[in-house]
Amino acid sequence: MTTPDEASRPTEPAAAPGATPRPADAPTERSASPAAPAEHVTPAPASRPTTPAAAETFENPFASPSGRRVLPPDPAPRVEPGTPAGDRPAPSTPHGAGPAYPDHGTPQQVRASDPRVAQPRHGGDPRFEQPGPGGDPRFAQPGPGGDPRFARRHAGPDVAAHGSGLPAGQYRVLPPGQTADGAPPFGAPTRTDGPDGTAHLPVLAAPRRRRRTLSAAWVVPLVVLALVAGVVGGVLGARFGDDDRLADAGLPTTVPGAADVARAPESVAGIAATVLPSVVSIEVDGPQGTATGSGFVLRADGYLVTNNHVVAEAANAATSMVVTFADGSEESATVVGRTSEYDLAVLKVDVTGLTPLLLGDSDAVVVGDPVVAIGAPLGLAGTVTTGIVSALNRPVSAGDEEDTAFINAIQTDAAINPGNSGGPLVNAKGEVIGVNSAIAQPPGTPSTSGGSIGLGFAIPSEQVRRTAEQLIETGRATYPIIGVLLDQRYVGEGVQVSTEDRDGTPAVSPEGPAERAGIRRGDVILAIDGRPVTDPDELIVAIRARTPGETVVLRVRTGSDERDVRVRLDEADAR
Repeated sequence: MTTPDEASRPTEPAAAPGATPRPADAPTERSASPAAPAEHVTPAPASRPTTPAAAETFENPFASPSGRRVLPPDPAPRVEPGTPAGDRPAPSTPHGAGPAYPDHGTPQQVRASDPRVAQPRHGGDPRFEQPGPGGDPRFAQPGPGGDPRFARRHAGPDVAAHGSGLPAGQYRVLPPGQTADGAPPFGAPTRTDGPDGTAHLPVLAAPRRRRRTLSAAWVVPLVVLALVAGVVGGVLGARFGDDDRLADAGLPTTVPGAADVARAPESVAGIAATVLPSVVSIEVDGPQGTATGSGFVLRADGYLVTNNHVVAEAANAATSMVVTFADGSEESATVVGRTSEYDLAVLKVDVTGLTPLLLGDSDAVVVGDPVVAIGAPLGLAGTVTTGIVSALNRPVSAGDEEDTAFINAIQTDAAINPGNSGGPLVNAKGEVIGVNSAIAQPPGTPSTSGGSIGLGFAIPSEQVRRTAEQLIETGRATYPIIGVLLDQRYVGEGVQVSTEDRDGTPAVSPEGPAERAGIRRGDVILAIDGRPVTDPDELIVAIRARTPGETVVLRVRTGSDERDVRVRLDEADAR
């Protein structure tokens, strides 16, 4: 057997029989002969003391950059190879770890070819000493079944054994866990063989950790806290977890028929109830498709009014026109007369006993008056929208170049959409103050895809009255003129009379109202009846809002001379 401190490093065997022990005080030199082993370490010179108390120095294989460092003295006496076991002094226990075991032999000097694994002797650097019994087991050499992670590996014949049968100075490698005398290392597990001859090693149980428990000082408060939490949870669950459904909702109800459905006549509902029975929807089927619009009853004997652009396709013989009343009844209609200058048309149905709407005084309307628009936008009959009068005398030109309508319109923010055309715009009394005719669209918006943006325009009721009377009485309409052509290219204050004739029409009609008033080519008209004008359409609609034969006052500038002239309006036939 070997002690743990011997098992943790290669053991130097005793001297072989017949070998002559080397005197302790005889110096040894490192041989330069190739046959000499390179692993021999030269001991300290003979001049050093060699008594047991004296320290023997060795060349440290772990030399510092500045040179080799002398190892500290070995407190254990040196034993030469071949000394009998009984004569060997008891080795000291490293670091006082425990008693020595002299029967296991004394560690000898180890000579290693690789200085990284050279084994120091007793008295060497204590950092590399092997522990004895009770020493640090981390460096113990494992025996059979030991942990191979701590087995020392050698790159060559690092350990020599005297008495191994090899000549002195030669070495052999001992397998891990085996000593020179063949005994297992100290502390190695004992091997037992099973019935089948299989080797078994004892299993070492891992140390059990001490179980930590809570004291009563912690358990009691926790139990109390859990009980309180359970009670609180139960109360909250009972309060908020109830089913809110009732067997009978018991909602309050009114007595059927007891509700008062009557509305004040001046309310929107009252106005709608009065006006809706007299509003009609119009549908015209022609070669170019179907056009829809609105209209209202003018006379009880079947005369209706609408916009000219709604029934423009009716001029074709292959066109059919159907009028739908508020009660759902439908009747075929014919065109009595129409005019594109005012965008108005009168229709006739073979129905009597209708309720006509009253035409109010559009000249009495002021900005801010409440209004209601009624019609069939997008074919939705009986639609009612409300708003106010946003502006008056708004010049609007609608249609194409051949059929342009000039309207001195009433502007409203009541929603007007395609299909509202021809429907009435009424005041708070239910009187018609205008006929819905046009809507404004943002620039770039196709006219067929537009809708209300709060800018709707209606033909004033006074204009509707005059034109409808003409159409019913004569089948045609007239409009007033002053007999001049206006320059559309002029930019500046007022409106300029053209300086050139256009398409065979003179700039100033001979013997016309303007020429008789002294207006010449190139004159600038600044105002009409005291109302400034800045656009040709604005002057045109202001004149057409008058009646033929009526006299107006124009502010005219010729060069630097300004003057007022009176002009009596002439009459022209409308298309």
